[in-house]
Amino acid sequence: MDELGARAAALAARHPRAARLRRVGTSRGGTPMLLLSVGHGSRQALVVAGPHANEPAGGATALRLAERALADPRLTDGADATWNLLLCADPDGLRRNEGWLSGPYTLGRYARNFFRPSFLEQPEWLPDGPDRVTLPETRTLLELQDELRPFLQCSLHGVDVGGGFVELTHDLPGIAGRMARTAARLGIPRELGSYDTLYWPDLGPAVYRIPPPRLGDLTAAITEAAVESTWCHPGRFGTVTAVVEAPMWGAVGVADDALPADREAVLRAVSGVLRHDTRRLQRLLARLRPHVAAGPDAAHLLAPVDDYLLVSPRLANAWDPDTDDGSGRRLPPMSNAHLTAMRIAGRRLTLRSAGLLHQLVTRAGRDPAGVLPELDRLLDAWCADYHDGCGARWIPVERQVEYQTRIVLAVFELAGRRAGAPVPFG
Repeated sequence: MDELGARAAALAARHPRAARLRRVGTSRGGTPMLLLSVGHGSRQALVVAGPHANEPAGGATALRLAERALADPRLTDGADATWNLLLCADPDGLRRNEGWLSGPYTLGRYARNFFRPSFLEQPEWLPDGPDRVTLPETRTLLELQDELRPFLQCSLHGVDVGGGFVELTHDLPGIAGRMARTAARLGIPRELGSYDTLYWPDLGPAVYRIPPPRLGDLTAAITEAAVESTWCHPGRFGTVTAVVEAPMWGAVGVADDALPADREAVLRAVSGVLRHDTRRLQRLLARLRPHVAAGPDAAHLLAPVDDYLLVSPRLANAWDPDTDDGSGRRLPPMSNAHLTAMRIAGRRLTLRSAGLLHQLVTRAGRDPAGVLPELDRLLDAWCADYHDGCGARWIPVERQVEYQTRIVLAVFELAGRRAGAPVPFG
């Protein structure tokens, strides 16, 4: 986080007429939230990096976008646009991931040093209830949206294992083709059946329509809860929001759009594994909790574990063709890509939980419940399943950043056309 701020300050110092850096808020931990603005156009583009603590590439993408805008006046004067780049929406959470950010980039190192706060402590979400906005990070983002009234908002996300995809509040014809060409050139698999968008309309391959916001149960489906978010807040200004997902470890199976030979068998297997692994973790947590619950860092690490272990069995029921989860909703038609994404998503929930429990023990400096050997075995086995079973391979940060940058620039151009604005690359 400090490096992001220093690089942004140096950029603004080198280009004092075109670039400005200002503090727009303060995190819960007292970290400045910085906005880098480039250009002086009347049309505002807002780019939000780091909305999830474990997705660091967006900060580097924001700086690259600033450099591109400074180097190419078609992106500023030619489009009558100002680029506003929030360097990190969750700077405190980003700091908690420093144990893996410097590499080496292995799944095991990532899992044992991963951090992401509980659902209700993620800055982009707007939980239901009288205290809808309780986080200073969320308030900062909402105030920025209200101040800027952007024609475009891009939220920069990272898929830990999977492929690239885009979620949009409005259709942007042409974006699917742009994505396909960019992904092919950079060797990024496209996620053609994202779990996050399982019930959402498709706008093209790996492009999904964010449905209108509605209230829902956080534990019923993560994807539904996420809709009630800051993605939709600026819709009153006609803002197009694009959520740009770039994978850290690519898995080619998420790009397989062929029909499965036996969908039900795969779903039974995926839901069965998720139930089994969740029960193992619940037993480990029950043994561990009495010894660590009063620790100085326990609240931060236990809250997301509780979220994951609450959601996991509900998802297993929703995916199981032999189980009625009570929602009255059928699973949509599925390709192999959907089934691969669901397998990855189930493994993600348990791997993250095991990694957070592992940190609880290692940070305490002792293992009174005797759970560390089993946690290490589970983490090694589940990372191997990602690597060997799903073909997960690390994508260099440079390619992650370039992919995100090109997708944002494509969205910028197409959203500008939709608004009848000057076309920077026409």
